[in-house]
Amino acid sequence: MTDRMERIRSRVLATFSPLECQLSDESHLHAGHAGAASGAGHYRLRLVSDRFEGLNRVKRHQLVYDCLDDMMQSDIHALSIIALAPSEVPR
Repeated sequence: MTDRMERIRSRVLATFSPLECQLSDESHLHAGHAGAASGAGHYRLRLVSDRFEGLNRVKRHQLVYDCLDDMMQSDIHALSIIALAPSEVPR
């Protein structure tokens, strides 16, 4: 795991105390893309957290973007988010 990914993961864990946190770097899939030229990465994040219970998808994404706001300005070019409440995860 890269230092950048570790910083993203640490911040998400501290903010959401998730039951599940899967973070993957998909930057290699976007080589040659304008966002890749600046060095910012493309990431996929799947979170399951009690914090998302009762919130719609837009509000959940806003919370994640707020958590990573400064990193969105420099380290993250694109972030694909799946944010689920525990009640939405199949057992």
